[in-house]
This record gives sequence, C-alpha cells and structure tokens, in this order.
Amino acid sequence: MPLHRRQLLVAAAGLGLPPSSLRAAPPAILLARVAAPDIDPAPYLVSEKLDGVRALWDGRELRFRSGRTIPAPEALVARLPPQPLDGELWLGRGRFDALAAIVRKAVPVAAEWQALRYMVFEAPAAAGDFAQRHAQLQQWVGAARHPQLYAVEQTRVADRAALQRELRRVLAAGGEGLMLHRNDAPLLHGRSDALLKLKPVLDAEAQIVAHVGGRGRLAGQLGALELQTPQGLRFRLGSGLPDALRREPPPLGATVTYAYRALTPAGLPRFASFVAVREDL
Repeated sequence: MPLHRRQLLVAAAGLGLPPSSLRAAPPAILLARVAAPDIDPAPYLVSEKLDGVRALWDGRELRFRSGRTIPAPEALVARLPPQPLDGELWLGRGRFDALAAIVRKAVPVAAEWQALRYMVFEAPAAAGDFAQRHAQLQQWVGAARHPQLYAVEQTRVADRAALQRELRRVLAAGGEGLMLHRNDAPLLHGRSDALLKLKPVLDAEAQIVAHVGGRGRLAGQLGALELQTPQGLRFRLGSGLPDALRREPPPLGATVTYAYRALTPAGLPRFASFVAVREDL
C-alpha cells in the first residue's frame, strides 16, 4: 500500500530527490460551469454541492487536484477499491476550515480523519455515460464496505420548480447549492457545460500576487490581498478576512476562494468576500 508522506520524504532524501518529486502532474478532471437560474434539470442528475477538498484515487494513492499526494492515514486508503475514483473529502456542511486543517498535516492524525467521509461522484475507469458510470460506482462502493466511503446521491428532478425547491431545501439545511451533471455525458476533462453548479452566491479562485498593508485599526496588519484571476485580471480583496489571517497573511502564490454576486463589465467580481485559502490546490 502507499507510504505516508513522511516516509516518502525520507525515501526521496535518501535518493537525493527533492520533496517536490512527490507532486505528480495535475490530474485531468471535470470542472463545473455556473448554471443559469432558470436551467431545465430534465437532462441532468442532481446532487448537493459539497464544501470539501477534491480528492482523486488512482487505485494506489490519494491526490489533491494539484497532483500532490494527500497524506491520508493507512486506515482510510487500505480499504479503498482498486478502481480509480473522483470525489471530495468532506467533514460536513460549513466545516471546510476544520477539514482543511486536518488534510493539510504532513503527518496525518488518524483520530481526526475518522470523522471524514470520502464522497465519490465519478468512476473514471467505468464505461458508458454518466448515469451508467454512476451505477457502476455505486456497485464498487457497496462492494468495498468501507465505513468512510460513500457514493454521492444523484437524483432526477422533474422540472424547474422542483429544482428550486430542492435548492431551497439544501440551503436551509446549511448546504452550498446543487450540482447538475448531464446524465448522457461521456467522461470529460476541463471546464464543461456537462457539469453545472447552482448557487445563490457564486465563487471562484484566484492567486495571491501581493499583500496590501492595512490602515487605522489595521495598521501593521494585512489590509487586503491583491489577487490575480486565471484570466490575468487583478483586484483587491479585503472583505471577510479573519483577524488571524490579517496577522499572518498567506504566502504569495497561494490560491484563495472568494465569493461574489456578479461580474462587472470588465470581468471583475462585485461584492467579493474572502472564503478560504485552498490548501488543496
């Protein structure tokens, strides 16, 4: 079975290899686009949008979407099926920060990991369209009998009114929104209309390129993060930054998730607020 990250670091050092050798190329995965508010759900299977950390199982190792090995305890990975899986490590609604603190530790704490679930939604090695792959995924998960492994529930929604009712139900329970995956979609990579996210508030990711000093009560601390989007646009993000992060800012180059309501004509986010530093990217 895979070695823990600390063992791999020791082995790499003994071979004269840098720690960065533990990073594989980023895996090819499907990424969601934003759904129109009036989307017709008929061609889709619908599931709850989970606020978790993307995790790719290749049959031997669990990796972040960046390609880095996830330092998961042996108790979790030893009982995963041999087939590749795509999903998210999840601790529960509204608990992303606690989840990130657990999974980013170089040496995993087994007791902390026991509360996590590996929620899988794709079976890259299965044949057929998404509905057929999901059926195969359910069989593999059932056969594994792993107490922390779950197949994300996928349901058909009759019409737009029913979709909005389901969205309201998930939001009332503390969830983020819904995911819509075309049931007839082949296995795809990259950002695609085959996978859509439906949320009342949008989110996106950008890279930290500068720290902006604070003024007044924030003198001597971080006032804002200057971010650059994947399209090369820059903007400052100051709203929602927690006090601990203002005292110890995340490093340049780190990736941040932010929430926003809409885009300006220039493509910049309106009413952007900080959500999290993405340790998994």
